[in-house]
Order: sequence, then C-alpha cells, then structure tokens
Amino acid sequence: MKRIHLLLLSILSGLLFALAWPERGFVPLLFFAFVPLFFIQQQLGDSGKKGMFWYAWLAFIIWNALTTWWIWNSTSVGAVLAIVLNSLFMAVVFWLFHLSKKMLYQNKQGFFILVFYWISWEYFHMNWDLSWSWLNLGNGFAAYDKWIQWYEYTGILGGTFWVLAVNIVAYHFVNYLFFLKEKKPVIIYSIILFLLLFIPVTLSYIIYNHYVEKGKPVEVVVVQPNTDPYHEQYNLAPETILERNLKLAEKKITDSTDFVVFPESTLYDGRNGIWEGALMRSPLLIKLKSFIQEHPQITVVIGASTYRLIGENEKKTNAARKFTNSNEYYYAYNTALMIDKTGVFQIHHKSKLAPGVEVMPSWGILKPVEKLALNLGGTIGTLKKDKGIVIFTDKQGIGISPVICYESVYGEFVGKTVRKGAGLIFVITNDGWWGNTPGYRQHFLFSVLRAIETRRCVARSANTGISAFINQRGDVFQKTKYWEPAVIRQSLPVNTRETFYVKYGDYLARISVFISAFVFLIAMVRGYLRKRNSLF
Repeated sequence: MKRIHLLLLSILSGLLFALAWPERGFVPLLFFAFVPLFFIQQQLGDSGKKGMFWYAWLAFIIWNALTTWWIWNSTSVGAVLAIVLNSLFMAVVFWLFHLSKKMLYQNKQGFFILVFYWISWEYFHMNWDLSWSWLNLGNGFAAYDKWIQWYEYTGILGGTFWVLAVNIVAYHFVNYLFFLKEKKPVIIYSIILFLLLFIPVTLSYIIYNHYVEKGKPVEVVVVQPNTDPYHEQYNLAPETILERNLKLAEKKITDSTDFVVFPESTLYDGRNGIWEGALMRSPLLIKLKSFIQEHPQITVVIGASTYRLIGENEKKTNAARKFTNSNEYYYAYNTALMIDKTGVFQIHHKSKLAPGVEVMPSWGILKPVEKLALNLGGTIGTLKKDKGIVIFTDKQGIGISPVICYESVYGEFVGKTVRKGAGLIFVITNDGWWGNTPGYRQHFLFSVLRAIETRRCVARSANTGISAFINQRGDVFQKTKYWEPAVIRQSLPVNTRETFYVKYGDYLARISVFISAFVFLIAMVRGYLRKRNSLF
C-alpha cells in the first residue's frame, strides 16, 4: 500500500469521525471511523515501517478541528491548543496500541487492546487539569437518546466500548470481504456485526418504551435572559443584569412554583465583589432577597462570581490571588447559590473547571503556563474549586444537584451528587461565548446524557444558548431558541432511586485501567526479550 493511500485513509478516518458527531452528524458513521486507521496499522505493523503516530495524529486533528472549531469564537489561542493537544493525546493512545499489538501478537491479533487503552485514556482525561472530554466516544450518541437508554447501567464509557467493539468487527468484515475474500469469515463477522448493532439498540428501545417516571412533581421556572457575554455581561451595571432576570421570572412564577433557576454568573459585581462570609452586604443579594420575600414560596438557584479571604494561617493553593495593595490573599470562585425566604445561603463552587479559562496546570514543567489563563471578560486565572461533592437541600428536603456549565460533561461527577441525595439536576451555564455555532448545541446534549445515566429530570438555565427541561428518559421539553430572552415553567418529578451507574460510577474505566496496565507491562517485557534475543 503506497504512502498516498495511507494518507487518504487517515483523512477518511478523520472525516468519518467529524461527520458522525452530534448534534447534526450521522452517528452510524462512528461505527466505521476507526476502520481506515486499522488498515493503516495493519499495513505498517506487518511491514515494519514507521509513521503510525503521524497518520493517527492527522486523523484526530481533522476530527477535532471539524467538530470543535467553534472554540475560536471565544479564544483563538485556546482553540489551537485544544485541537492540537487533544488530537496529540489521542494519537499517543493509538500509537501505544500499535506498539503493544506488535510486541504481544507480532501484529497478527490484538485489536482488543485498543478498547481498554482508549477507555482508560478517556477516564484519565476526565480527571486531570487539562481535561477536555468533549469528544469522548460515548458522547457521540447524545442526539440519539433512544439508542442509549442502557447508559443508566454503563454511563458514556459503555458507548465508547460499543463504538470500539463494532469498529473492530467492521474492520475484519471489510478486510475479509474485499481483500482476503474468504466467504466463511465474512458470514461470521457479518452476523456478529449485526448483533452488535441490533441488540443494544433494541434493548434501549425496550427500556425507553417501558420506563415510567418516578417521584412527586415540583414546579420549576427557568430563566434565559440572553445577556451578551461580550458586550453586556461585564459592561452593564450589575443591578441591570439582575433586574433583567427577575422581570423575566415574574412572568412565569405562580403560587405553586417551588424553584426558580437563573443562569451561570448572573450575579457579578466587578467593583465591590461578592464576598463569602459577608454575602448580605452585597447590593445584588439584598435585591434578590427582597424579590424572594415577594414570592416566599420559591427557592432560588442562581450563578454568581464570588470571592473569599484566605485566613492568615490557612494553607494556600495555586488558586490563591494576592491583593494589589496589601499582603492579604483571596480565592475567586464560579459559584452556584441557593437561597429561600429564610435568607440562608447554600453554596457550591464549580469543581470541574474549564482548562485555559478557569484552571491552568500548576505542576512540573507546565507551571509557567499557569500565567496564560484566557481573559473572557470576567474573573480570570485559576479558580478555587470544591474538594467534595455538594448538593443543595430545600425546605421540603428535596436534594438538588447544582451543575455549573462544564460540569455537565462529567457523568461520574454528576452521578456522585445523585448518590449523595439529589433528586433533580439544575444545570446553569453561559453558552454565549461561542456564538451561533455547534458548540452550544453540543453542550446542551450533555444534559440529555446525564438525565439518562441518573434517571433524574434536568432543568437547564442558559444565559443564552439552549434552556430546557429534560425528563428521566432524556426527552426534551420547551427547548428555547438561541439569542432570545425566554422564561419557561414545567412540573418535574423528583426521583430518589439510584441507577446502577449512579451506584458504581465508571466501573468500566477502573476495569480497563487494570487490564491496560497489565497488557502494557507484558507487551514491554515481550518486546524487550524479543529485541534482546535478536542480538544473540
């Protein structure tokens, strides 16, 4: 196979990934996107030629660029880094699979290795400072919720396993059909391929059609103020921004309303700050409390930018900031607040921070990069985050999972809040940074995945983007339009039962990490012994 053919196969693989991606992609292509790369791997592995890393990197750069180019609307530097680094990490994983396959099986078998390596990589990528898990393979089915109702047992990593398993079988089917031309294996692999596609989808439709929502309903109002993040959010008076939100909420609040949900960063006071420990000194929170007194039946969940002074003897982290004119330090937070007529605040600090905007790596050789945090208009630099899992509890004892923006990407994280007692999920976000692009639509679909995994209803409040209600089956209701102010109301049942995934989290990842470590160790030992024996 000539180099140009390998190059074309690499490009084809990248295009198949991109064309499969939601929310307007044709997801069945995802089941064949690795096949061209498998042909490259088999060719290079059999011939002993080099270059697998570069062909893989090209394919993954194409995929990343065509599906996450919209990051450029908020930051050109961030877009380049996200695309280049994420595709680089993917290429390294595929290259390690390539090496392990050659060392263990002299390239004749071993495609299964990629399944465990890739799942291990996705899990690791969800749990470090440079986490950018947007393109985890299991996320690809977010727009096909009726296909993946079994995510309540596996989470999105079950989808990753499905994609990789089907790709491996599809490769063998194509190879035997068009190149080796052996009839019996073609029949066998075609049957396996059919079953791998048919059984999960059929099972999912059965689950979907028989699932009955559980729990006592509560009434929730969601506000979408449509505040321009570039020209209004940090330029208009903070009181003006809050008043815009409150006026919209007034239109839908009834005597039966239990919760009102406002978006991320609704409360931002760049002049005076909103300081924890003295929250009721903030004019914004005084105004909000006055609004609640007019509607004493409601509980408000709202996004805010808050700060906290660091005690003199308190150990500082890399998120500590020094005052310009004093020796004191403080922390900045992306915060969700809950408040009702009692005036008592419940606080959640965003725990899954957006790399390059809210957190920068502060370890080893990457420490100098920490000073390059991107300025999107509000609080910049590394934010402080919660160490533990936080849920809100209202006066009726209802547990709420407060999910801030990027946190909605992480299934196990949201699952832990449900395991702690959350019966509803409230997602608050600001998706206006990316403009009218696939970015905000893709981000919305993560909330559908979280609803299915946890069997919890979701109320999603976006500053602009998509606000909506999502039921326990993943069905979407009252989806708002982009760049339009809106307010919506819905009754949502409060479920208290835990799914298998909520109970056990990303168990597929933990199994995969163990197997991957074992396989990689054996591969390295065999490779070393084979090389040593060849010298004698």
